[in-house]
Amino acid sequence: MMGIKTKPFNPFDYMETQAEIDAYLLECLNDEDPQLFINALGHLAKYHGMAEIAKASGLNRESLYKAFNGKTQPKWDTVHRLMKVLHVDLTVAA
Repeated sequence: MMGIKTKPFNPFDYMETQAEIDAYLLECLNDEDPQLFINALGHLAKYHGMAEIAKASGLNRESLYKAFNGKTQPKWDTVHRLMKVLHVDLTVAA
């Protein structure tokens, strides 16, 4: 019997517009669990290709995988650099 080959779910594989991506990231950011936004950034990086993201951010590819594997808390510097490469901007409002 042959097994079915699957790949990990990535929500960004099913989004067609930048508006959908932005809305998803905003929902994740506004969630009570801050890890949800970190996980979303990791999925977005994988969607764009970790090797390219690592090269553009100056971060090690293996370190990026480890930082966004859902088991660790990445440093703000890593999150900030990843956001910059992915063109994800945060806005602060009172």
